[in-house]
Amino acid sequence: MKLFIFIISIAIMSSSFGQSSDYKKMLSKYYNDFPTISIDNALTHVKKGDALFLDVRRKDEFLVSHIKSAKRMNLDGSNISDIKNVDKDKLIIVYCSVGARSQNFGEILQKKGYTNVKNIYGGLFYWANEKYPMVDLKENKTARIHGYNAEWGKWVKGEVVY
Repeated sequence: MKLFIFIISIAIMSSSFGQSSDYKKMLSKYYNDFPTISIDNALTHVKKGDALFLDVRRKDEFLVSHIKSAKRMNLDGSNISDIKNVDKDKLIIVYCSVGARSQNFGEILQKKGYTNVKNIYGGLFYWANEKYPMVDLKENKTARIHGYNAEWGKWVKGEVVY
């Protein structure tokens, strides 16, 4: 019986590592050398309240869940004037579902003179998969996340909505 439990445990751990490896492999297709921040370090900044979090997902995605205190920005930068009073050296942490869109937005911020911009590695999907805190539009805790579409939502372990 102990051997059986051991074998099952190894199989479960292997499948978890495999999914993580597949996720990282997928991410490598979209990331360039733009600075990233781990979800652990980003969570530290959420708790300290010392960074500006910018969510660059669509409004319908943001309404389902987001990081508490995050401000939603339009991917094209059309509402960048909303942060015009933010110090150009302040830590700005950008994110989207997996990090591709937010990386592009981070580059826009850099071109506008913001010097301390970081992209959450793995995006909000990774954040949600690790069960890090998210809130809905009314600032209530939630574990739900918008999957963007079925192709991308497959990377989420928890409750996905579209």
